Amino acid sequence: MINTVKRTIYITRADMTRLRSLITSAKPGRDDLSGLRHELDHAYVVEPAAIPGDVITMNSQARLQDLESREEMTFTLVFPEHASIEHDRISVLAPIGTAMLGQREGDEFEWEVPAGRVRLKVIKVLYQPEAAKQYHL
Repeated sequence: MINTVKRTIYITRADMTRLRSLITSAKPGRDDLSGLRHELDHAYVVEPAAIPGDVITMNSQARLQDLESREEMTFTLVFPEHASIEHDRISVLAPIGTAMLGQREGDEFEWEVPAGRVRLKVIKVLYQPEAAKQYHL
């Protein structure tokens, strides 16, 4: 994963704990988790109410645009057990999920896929649990 803009990732203590646990419990040698580990190492842990409303956090739904095809898509960033490609629910452990975490409206980001690089832009955060004061998710 490569981000085109250095960004600040805001995360709640509950999400940080849960994500660190996922990384710790993963099978040894999973290089695909290094991106998430790196993001968490540089994240700011804050109270849920302190997270800006235009940031993609866990369980946020966002509209993204592919910068090459101009196609728009809507995804919800979820923990692995809730992932469902049929329902546009992307796991935070998937490369696109890790890349989405912490992005803000207007941010552009990219990551490597087998066919090359994919570049997306965050058009709108449609739902964010912290902004909706739904801290139990």
